[in-house]
Amino acid sequence: MSSETFQGVVDRYNGITVDSHDEPCETNQFLDRLLASLKKWENESRRCIWFKIYISDAALVPILANEGFNFHHSRHNFVMMYKWLPKNSTVNLPPACHTSLGVGGLVINDNNEILVVIEKHHEIAHWKFPGGYVERGEDIKDAAIREVKEETGIDAVFESMVTFRHVHDTMFGNSDIYFVVLLKATSTEITKSELEIKDCKWMSMDEYLNHPNAIEFNKFILKQALDLKERSVNFNLKKSDVTVGTYTRSVTSLTIDNI
Repeated sequence: MSSETFQGVVDRYNGITVDSHDEPCETNQFLDRLLASLKKWENESRRCIWFKIYISDAALVPILANEGFNFHHSRHNFVMMYKWLPKNSTVNLPPACHTSLGVGGLVINDNNEILVVIEKHHEIAHWKFPGGYVERGEDIKDAAIREVKEETGIDAVFESMVTFRHVHDTMFGNSDIYFVVLLKATSTEITKSELEIKDCKWMSMDEYLNHPNAIEFNKFILKQALDLKERSVNFNLKKSDVTVGTYTRSVTSLTIDNI
């Protein structure tokens, strides 16, 4: 029976996930094996059936679609498709990722100047804080430090979170959360990214707060950061391990410290 059906991996919700790399199948044999597997899983009262199809196996996608599988999410080299088997209940699955996470670095040097950039590909050219998107598995403050280095060549260390904003219907139709963190510069010589950055420089805070080509929201962020420093308040991002039962996960939490 094992050679005629997919085995997959059982999850905690009584579902099955089949990986096309772990269980390869010739395209001309796939449909028969799929139908036999679906019959077996229905008899076992399985719930959601997932197929992880890598791009090298993309010919299997229309076969799955014709048998009632839908798209759930995709990554760089695979698409995840699913079929809900229970006839007496509606599909009860978490939605695919719908929110992007960005970060900006408000970098201050020893001369009390801030690091600002003009992006090459922005619709409206304006002076802004360097930053970008947080990568998979990356902490917010590490992403800010990395993005600042990549865009400007400046090294920096984390001091505090300043604020965040949440908007909807952005790139790819996603919602977008943008964190701004306060960084202290540990180098001063700028080497801007020729790929992403049109211009980059150190600017006095007064000049920025009165600059016609700086948006009001970024000016508000700078004022917020200065207010926190004046009140000696530090929003720290601390990482710790949290254990629930036998499962341990690394969690970043926000703490408020008085400097």
